[in-house]
Amino acid sequence: MMNSMKPTATLLISCPDQKGIVARLSNFIFQHGGNILDSDHHTDFSVDRFLGRIEWEMEGFALSKSELPPALAEVADSMGRPEGRPWQLHFSDELPRISIWCSRQDHCLLDLLWRHRAGELRAEIPIILSNHEELEPIAGQFGIPFQHVPVTPGSKADAETQTLALLKEHRVDLVVLAKYMQVLSDDFLRSFPAVMNIHHSFLPAFAGAQPYHQAHARGVKVIGATAHYVTPELDAGPIIEQEITRVSHRDTVDDLVRKGRDLERMVLARAVRLHLQHRVLTYGNRTVVFE
Repeated sequence: MMNSMKPTATLLISCPDQKGIVARLSNFIFQHGGNILDSDHHTDFSVDRFLGRIEWEMEGFALSKSELPPALAEVADSMGRPEGRPWQLHFSDELPRISIWCSRQDHCLLDLLWRHRAGELRAEIPIILSNHEELEPIAGQFGIPFQHVPVTPGSKADAETQTLALLKEHRVDLVVLAKYMQVLSDDFLRSFPAVMNIHHSFLPAFAGAQPYHQAHARGVKVIGATAHYVTPELDAGPIIEQEITRVSHRDTVDDLVRKGRDLERMVLARAVRLHLQHRVLTYGNRTVVFE
């Protein structure tokens, strides 16, 4: 974890595995006067992929924030360019901007807003969006603008066009679906792919609707919750965080829902925090989480 309040830079890199990657990156930072605070890496030998995260202090670093990307590109790009973004650079003094989306359930929304107020989530929240109006008073309590965009089968395309415009207007970096009970279209996700969801099941089990009812019908002994990035395939995107709790034959569906909501709050908060700290790296339909 970051142990300095000084501004830092964080590099996430994904490239074909080869000798000397860590040495080359560390040497680049050292040569420019950087002090490395955190370094972690993983090699997935099944796909010959190196995945790494390095964080260093910007104070005293010889390159400015504008000079760093092109200089770093010469090093990072020479290691190969797999599909997708081969490397990402983030600065701690540039707060990500997230938009929380909800429907009628308030538990995940409230938890995220409480944590944000407490300083646990280093981000700006310029807008809360919902397809219903019930939770607008909660947004008002926290002083965050609330936008109601109703969605019906006939208005879904127009609603998504409106939401995309709002995301652009508010310069949103990440959408967090905090029990937003709508399926986003492929067109939306192509236009704005940075979307995280909380699913009330330990995926890949019980995907889709009413997973607690499915779990109760199967007589499961554990239930779970899963935070994942959203892809066109329903509830099948790269998994960021999961948790489980035990249940028994004495538990009703309502008991499972109550226990599951506790998990949903915790799992979503963990996933959002990890994302904001730039500790999640996706490749294919998987993630590496550098905790």
